[in-house]
Amino acid sequence: MDAVIESVIARGDLAHLALFLWAVGASALAAHALKELAAAARRFDEFVRELARFNARHK
Repeated sequence: MDAVIESVIARGDLAHLALFLWAVGASALAAHALKELAAAARRFDEFVRELARFNARHK
């Protein structure tokens, strides 16, 4: 593993490695945010359906 790290540092690709790690982290964060947004939309839809059912019963 040290040989790989030394090779990356010697070739000056440390910036590319940092950029790759940043991109992977940002993509993972975006995927997690989209997953949470979809879950929130499902919960809101459930709430609206329940509210409509309540209103229909008490008309």
